[in-house]
Amino acid sequence: MNQAMQSKNEVEERQIRAKSGMGMLLLLLILVAASIAAMVFGIIFLADEAFALGGILLGAGILFGGIVGPILFAGLKVLKPNEALVLTLFGKYYGTLTGPGFFYVNPFVTAVNPASRPIQLAPAADSGVAAMQAASQALSFNKKISLKAMTLDNEKQKINDKLGNPIIIGIVVIWRVANTAKAVFNVDNYKEFLSIQCDSALRNVVRLYPYDVSEDSGDGEEEKSLRGSSQEISEILKNEIQKKVEIAGLEIAEARITHLSYAPEIAAAMLQRQQASAVIDARKLIVEGAVGMVQMALDKLGENDIVLLDEERKAAMVSNLLVVLCGNKDAQPIVNSGSIY
Repeated sequence: MNQAMQSKNEVEERQIRAKSGMGMLLLLLILVAASIAAMVFGIIFLADEAFALGGILLGAGILFGGIVGPILFAGLKVLKPNEALVLTLFGKYYGTLTGPGFFYVNPFVTAVNPASRPIQLAPAADSGVAAMQAASQALSFNKKISLKAMTLDNEKQKINDKLGNPIIIGIVVIWRVANTAKAVFNVDNYKEFLSIQCDSALRNVVRLYPYDVSEDSGDGEEEKSLRGSSQEISEILKNEIQKKVEIAGLEIAEARITHLSYAPEIAAAMLQRQQASAVIDARKLIVEGAVGMVQMALDKLGENDIVLLDEERKAAMVSNLLVVLCGNKDAQPIVNSGSIY
């Protein structure tokens, strides 16, 4: 039911086949020249007391030059590559004008872009004309919708991971407008909508994975982590954001983690934990190597009956070698000139 209502309210994008703007511009310039000539001849005929013809010519020239002409000139539109104009006609969706060039459309259409940012006006203007120009620029500023790939770099957020540890994480999202009609009419402001949905998706994904996992914490299958599985997490994050912004007609090209660290209140403790884990791993490696070296030494001494050691002497030798190989400091040799017993 909800999906049916949503699909009914959504506006489908349709392209406008606009006329060439250069031909219409030449025609309008000719009509402007004709209106000026009509006003001149109208004044001349009025001076010659030909009031009927003079009034018609003067009225037609003033009507076109003062009202009709400016309205017709409003239909001229210029677009650069990867730009679009979403146009409405008396409140209804008229169509989307895309492609670089000079076009002429219905002069009564209005460009709509809810994500446009008006120019901040100065507190005091030098003249009334300057204030009117600034106000006009503020109303018409950035009505074009960019179809280029854009970057959204949200602020860093403090989020709890799967284990409840607070972490600081930041992401960057590469996105573009894929459906201009959905971007304009389905959401209030598609840029703010994208930013909020990125924050929501980031929280949903981060709470499912730990910051890092240790070797002995798995259940036989390697668990994904924010630090160790950045590529997989980025792909999951991209898909999550894409689902949320589909209604706004946006396409997510990439989502990457740009910053990842523990929150300051636990950073010191987690650093000690990482250092302890590194020390334990190093000790394990040292012990494994020392045991292998002791075994090799016993085997070499026992070859060809070079030295015959009983179990007690072997135990003493193993103990001494392990102390020497696993110790943190260099061993101090002691020369025994007597018997071992």
